[in-house]
Formats: sequence, structure tokens, C-alpha cells
Amino acid sequence: MSQLLAYLQDSELVARFQRRCGLYLIQEEEEGAVRAPLLHLLFLFSSALGHEVFYISCLPWLHWNLDPFLCRRLVNMWTVVMYVGQVLKDLLKLPRPLSPPVVKLEKRVVAEYGLPSTHAMAATAISFTFLYSAPSRIQFPFEVGLIVAVTLSSLVCLSRIYTGMHSVLDVICGISISFCILSITYPFWDTFDHYQLTSPLSPLFGIGLPLLLSYTYPDLGHYSTTRGDTTTILGVCAGCSVGYWFNAQLGETFEPKDTLPVPLPKVTGTAFTYGTVRFILGVLALVGTRQLVKMASLHFLYWVYKVPKSDQNARKRKEIEVPYKFVTYTSVGLVNSILVNRAFVYMGLL
Repeated sequence: MSQLLAYLQDSELVARFQRRCGLYLIQEEEEGAVRAPLLHLLFLFSSALGHEVFYISCLPWLHWNLDPFLCRRLVNMWTVVMYVGQVLKDLLKLPRPLSPPVVKLEKRVVAEYGLPSTHAMAATAISFTFLYSAPSRIQFPFEVGLIVAVTLSSLVCLSRIYTGMHSVLDVICGISISFCILSITYPFWDTFDHYQLTSPLSPLFGIGLPLLLSYTYPDLGHYSTTRGDTTTILGVCAGCSVGYWFNAQLGETFEPKDTLPVPLPKVTGTAFTYGTVRFILGVLALVGTRQLVKMASLHFLYWVYKVPKSDQNARKRKEIEVPYKFVTYTSVGLVNSILVNRAFVYMGLL
């Protein structure tokens, strides 16, 4: 078993996969030579599908254009698997593949630890949570959904090996942990959803637990982007959780009012135009909220801690990074879940 684990974690195995896909290391320049450009673009696109910014911008699309129920469930499961994955990374402290022999195509997360691959975890959790949840809400062929789920999650997983960010073992563990979490939590999804929407304690729990988890995130003794990224995800979940509870109290959840499961919306020219406009305006609202709250919270925290505005490294300090990111992305979650659809109704877009 130890030999198998060592083989799956071997950097040379990653390098061989890269070479099979047309990516070769130029050691003198420490860069990669691409000999299969279409495959290269496919894997770069697939890797981008696993980044937090993709989920934060695209999961709300479900809320605005399909069913807020699905957005809520996906955000909940995305948050759980990402928190577990990030914490495991920083507790296990297993390194990423070495370069050489591996070509490293991403620089931002090089300093993070490797196992498990949180991209693999998120892609698996999102794809299969949707597959398990959607049939009760939307009419579609389950076999087609299964093919799409397997294809998308596989592309993201393979892209993490191609980009040199993870070993084969990192990816396998990420997939396995996600399926374990899905299997354990699946029987309680409906119960939690009912509590999240109806309990008077839901807002306190929805804000308090993510905030506590953000402040108690494992301390590595040095700066890593994992704490900030995890706080971002927890903040989004907190804002969405409170927002969905608030909508339920007002009696307007924007969920389908017809008998479930409803047919898939027809893709007409008008529907496509309205959907595109909703997506663009919604993303602009979220980006605008992020920028305004980020600037205001950083200005306040710099004033509280007497930090010069020119000190960019101050954002890495826990007492600044955690509150500014949590407040910023909680606001993003609240705007997504409460305000955007109401604005669409007012503008005649929904």
C-alpha cells in the first residue's frame, strides 16, 4: 500500500501525464512548451471552472434563471467540502508536485499544500449534488445529467494534474472525500433545508458558525491564501443562508410555483436574451457590492489598527483579512439572495 501511495504521489507521474498531453518543461527557462494547443486551452478552461471566482459568479445564475432551491443547496455543499478540504490541506501539509520535472502553470497557489485537491472536491460535490437534487425540481433525463456530471468533474480533476498543481493521489483523495461527504450528508439535506428556511435561530447559526470557523482556521505560522479563500467561501454561504431565510419569512422565495418537477425552460430567443441580461446585471451587482464593501471595510479596519493605507501586506494579517473578507462576501451573498431578483421583478426581467 505504501508503494502504491508513493507512486500516485510521485511528481514524475504528473510530468508523464503532462508530456502525454503535449506539455513539456523547458528547464533552462522553468517554463512549459505547449505542443497541443487545443488540449492546453481545454485544460486551462477546465481548471478555471474549479476556482472560487467561477462558483461565486455562476452559482447565482441558478438563482436568477432556474431555481433558487438548487443554488442554495449547491452553495451549502460547496461550502462544506471546501472547508473540509482546505483544513485537511493545512493539517496534513503534503507538498505539491515538484518542478522540475513538473511544469507549473499556476503561480498563486504554489505556496499552498497539495492533498486533497479542493478543485477536485468542489467539482465533484457541485456536479453530483446538482445531479441528486435536480430531478425533484426539474424534468430532465437522468442519464444525460450523469454524463454531464462525470464529464465536467473529470475535466476539472484532470486539469489539476495537467497544470502541475496536484499529484494523482491529491485528486483521487479529493474525489473520494467529496463522495464520502455527499454520502454522509445526503439523508439530512431536506431536514437541513427546512431548518435553514424556517427556524428563528437560522440567521444566528448562518452567520455565527461561518464566522467562528473563519477565526478558528488552523494557524500555519506563515501566510497562506487558504485562510482568506476559506473565509471568502464561508462569507458567501453566510450571506446566502440569511438571505434565503429572509425570503422565506417574506413569503417570496422566487422558486417555481408550478407542480414539481417543472419542465426545463425552453431556449427561445427571448428567454436567452432575458437570461443573458439577468446574468450580466446580476454579476455587475455582485462585483459592485464586492468593491464597495471591500473598500469600506478595509478603510475602517486600517483606521482601527492604525495601518497606513499604502501597506498592502496588512491585508494578510488575520485581524484584517478575516473580517474584511467575511463582511465583503457576506454582503455579496445577501445581495445575491435578497436584492437581485427583486430588482429584476421591478425592471420586468423576471
